[in-house]
Amino acid sequence: MEIGAHVSTAGGIDNAIENAKKIGAECIQVFGAPPQSWRYKPQPQEKIDAFKEGARAANISSVFFHGVYLINLGTEVEENLGKGIDSLIAHMKMASDVDAAGVIFHLGSHKGRGFDAVLPQVVSSMKHVLDNTPEDTWLIIENAAGMGNHIGASFSEIGAVMRELSHQRVKVCLDTAHTFAAGYNIAETAGMEEAMSEFDREVGFKNLVAVHANDSKIPLGGGVDRHENIGEGNIGAQGFEFIMAHPAFRGVPFLLEVPGMEKKGPDRENVDRLKAIRTRVGADEA
Repeated sequence: MEIGAHVSTAGGIDNAIENAKKIGAECIQVFGAPPQSWRYKPQPQEKIDAFKEGARAANISSVFFHGVYLINLGTEVEENLGKGIDSLIAHMKMASDVDAAGVIFHLGSHKGRGFDAVLPQVVSSMKHVLDNTPEDTWLIIENAAGMGNHIGASFSEIGAVMRELSHQRVKVCLDTAHTFAAGYNIAETAGMEEAMSEFDREVGFKNLVAVHANDSKIPLGGGVDRHENIGEGNIGAQGFEFIMAHPAFRGVPFLLEVPGMEKKGPDRENVDRLKAIRTRVGADEA
């Protein structure tokens, strides 16, 4: 499995490659626009070309975009729903332009209406995105932590969306901190097996295309999205050994979204911690 991180594109998308190299990232995730704004500005072609050339030279073949945080496919506000759909379409087109795998995004919140009430709107919105974007990009659902009225905190909800869509370009990113906060005890062997058995039944291992590798500041089932550095949270280093040893994650890119040792985001220390766990797991399997 490749180990990498979310990296900054400040100054242009091509700068992401140098930022990745500084921390030893083998795969990357980036924002295509400021994550807390609807504002979107296409990258100049020279920046796109430089990014693609730099990624090839650095042997970074797995690239993902992350959608903006404002997206909520369960919203009752028609204007905001339209903005979310347009944002996903723009990001999917950019992903195709730079040869990225696709766009990882949060489904949003049902605001108390319940999952069943918003499911048709979520499905129709995603279908519109898929119908208006390149065939070479995935639309990737990220599981939620369960806080409030999040959509997609359970694997069964994600599975329901995928079954309704029945589309080969819809995939899933599993966030380890969100999974743990949602009540799946992936920090222990038995809990890990139970969680992944449900994942395979509801979603399917074949649809798992990325992992957000984050330890959790929140205890099991806490329902809150709070990331911690690898080995310093409630999942712990041993928990990540259980995760990385599971067959479902073979060949799946691991992307760090941790605070970092200096609170500046993913860093070499966290990348190295995950690589050390990968080595230990590989030695045990051998």
